[in-house]
Amino acid sequence: MTDQGREIATWDKSTWKSGGEFTLGGHRFRVKASGWGGSHYSMVDDAGTQVASADRVGRKRWTVSAGGQTYNFRRRSFWSSEEELVLGDTAVGSIRKTSFWGNSVAVELPTLASALQLFVLAVVLSKWDAEASAAAASGGGG
Repeated sequence: MTDQGREIATWDKSTWKSGGEFTLGGHRFRVKASGWGGSHYSMVDDAGTQVASADRVGRKRWTVSAGGQTYNFRRRSFWSSEEELVLGDTAVGSIRKTSFWGNSVAVELPTLASALQLFVLAVVLSKWDAEASAAAASGGGG
């Protein structure tokens, strides 16, 4: 994961379940899906303390909670993989693929702390992987 060309963290994707871990500023964070269907995710720090959670992931509207605050997200459209951070009904940030063929992602979540931005990115990447796997299993993938 890079920020303006500078590597800030490396995402280590779990090979057997949705989630993984990353290290940012010398602190390790684990992201994992809980429950069936991958609609709830949590992020814990080195001490095992939950620092963020995401609920209703995969729905049109979903939320992230951290530090006593709740952040609202929405999928831009049924046909789009872009996820928007919204305040009221106004998009104030987004996560989107930069090209159909590549695996580069643009993250613009200016109101969120760096670790929380990476958590949201990890959740969205896990959701996209699950959707691609489901499409391939049903014969809809390429």
